[in-house]
Parts: sequence; structure tokens; C-alpha cells
Amino acid sequence: MKITDVPAPELNRKLKAALYQQEAVLRKQPVTHKISLWYLPMVLNLITFSLLALFALIMIENIYLSYFASGICVYFGVAGILLTAVGVKRGNIKEEIIIRIEKRGVLA
Repeated sequence: MKITDVPAPELNRKLKAALYQQEAVLRKQPVTHKISLWYLPMVLNLITFSLLALFALIMIENIYLSYFASGICVYFGVAGILLTAVGVKRGNIKEEIIIRIEKRGVLA
């Protein structure tokens, strides 16, 4: 069995050029989207200890003890912010904590 219909060389070159041009355009587009989550532990820590401080102010009847407990919670919240800032500066955690979402498509 033989195929006798062969495309002309000029048509073949035009089709290859169009295909390569389309591939070049697709390759220029970013393949993955990156979402950095380095700030997430800091935010969760701050929210948790802020709620604990508010809970201590509301629930503890002794005013001095409630202020003391709230102060400790605020201190831990600020310490979490400082530890995250130091971790970003020293440990390069911005590159470590990333979610990569891959693009769907032909060349992905």
C-alpha cells in the first residue's frame, strides 16, 4: 500500500513555519502560576493570638489577670511577626513555600 499524494515542498515549509511560530507563542506564555504563601503562618498566628487576647479580656473577671493574659497573647502575636520576618530574611522561605499551578494546554 502506497500513498501517492505528497504535499508540495512549499506547502510543507509554510505549514512547518506556522507550526513553529505557534509553538514559540505558546512557549513564551508562563507555564505555571506561582502563589507565595510565606505570610500565611504569620497571619494565622496573629489571628489566633488576637482572638485569645480578646477571649481573655472578655472571660477573665480579674482585671489584672485579664490584662496580663492579653498582654502575653499580644506578645506572642508580635513575636510571630518578627520570627516570620527573620525567617524570610535569613531562611529564604519565600521560595520554599510556593504553590505552583500548572497551565493546561498542549505544551504544558
